Amino acid sequence: MSSPVKKVVLAYSGGLDTSVILRWLQDTYQCEVVTFTADIGQGEELEPARAKAQMLGVKEIFIEDLREEFVRDFVFPMFRANALYEGQYLLGTSIARPLIAKRQIEIAQMVGADAVSHGATGKGNDQVRFELGYYALKPDIKVIAPWREWDLTSRTKLIDYAEKHQIPIARDKRGEAPFSVDSNLLHISAEGKVLEDPWIEPEEFVYSRTVAPEAAPDTPEYVEIEFRAGDPVAVNGETLSPAALLTRLNEIGGRNGVGRLDLVENRFVGMKSRGVYETPGGTVMHAAHRAIESITLDRNAAHLKDELMPRYAELVYNGFWFAPEREMLQALIDKSQEHVSGTVRLKLYKGGVRTVGRKSPKSLYSLAHVTFEEDQVYDQRDAAGFIKLNALRLRLAKAARG
Repeated sequence: MSSPVKKVVLAYSGGLDTSVILRWLQDTYQCEVVTFTADIGQGEELEPARAKAQMLGVKEIFIEDLREEFVRDFVFPMFRANALYEGQYLLGTSIARPLIAKRQIEIAQMVGADAVSHGATGKGNDQVRFELGYYALKPDIKVIAPWREWDLTSRTKLIDYAEKHQIPIARDKRGEAPFSVDSNLLHISAEGKVLEDPWIEPEEFVYSRTVAPEAAPDTPEYVEIEFRAGDPVAVNGETLSPAALLTRLNEIGGRNGVGRLDLVENRFVGMKSRGVYETPGGTVMHAAHRAIESITLDRNAAHLKDELMPRYAELVYNGFWFAPEREMLQALIDKSQEHVSGTVRLKLYKGGVRTVGRKSPKSLYSLAHVTFEEDQVYDQRDAAGFIKLNALRLRLAKAARG
């Protein structure tokens, strides 16, 4: 250790890994540990984390409800971009990390800590996301990543360490877990163990936020979502806060089997991994946002957004939320959303989401121009010159080259 650590803020869930990390930090660094537990909609009771931290001698414990900030300041801006990593993944885990990192640094500054710590392993993306966030917000912060330092290289060793130091272990943590789970208000993901072979279909017990499409209702459900400047503000005519709105869409999408994804993705650290994701509300919201943009965005503006989207999604996936290039792209995206207001009607049925209606006071759709009946606004003869000008380079090339 290059320099002594006096106080460290640990991103703490209260589970086996971070509880062992808490005690390991105390033993290894002989420092005071401050715990920070973020409620971002994971759906778990968080007060047991407080009791466990107190039992382990922690004096400063932060448990904070960040659900509204998470959806308003992180999920919604990302959805304005229609961001999909590798064309499919709605980035549910990725988008939560910068918020946790941001609040962790704020707490470190508040309590005078000189270090922060997380429980991400040395194989995954989250270590990168957390630490890029830390360094972007506080360049001189010391980061302690136990999985890259200690010799507790297996679950058995973690359990042995916990028992040796009288750290309570939940019964389902004794032995090998069937898979690893991460959840928040936007999604729930499952990776590892029974999911490691990408040829084997996930068992139904892997899913917890959606019913199987085959078991979804036999009658379609319609939902209307109202947008204002690119963000959803109401569901079926009821105005809701960002977190409440996403919660409502999760309920609607989940009961109709919407939002399941089985994906082999390319991690930033270089390996491929298989993840099973459930993003019911996000899937519905994404479809609705694309639909309202279809009638409110200029063609070239929409196409430019689509060209930039993969780059934006990659930045979020790789942990560059606080990077200047992501902020520059966000400014462009937000500018494009000024007139993206109106209402979309969707039809949900057995895992599918279809747009069946859209309207907007800012609509660029002109029935007068597209009608197949006689009109007074479009002279079809104008198309001849348009086509000839666009064909000129093709005709010249063919004439010159035969």
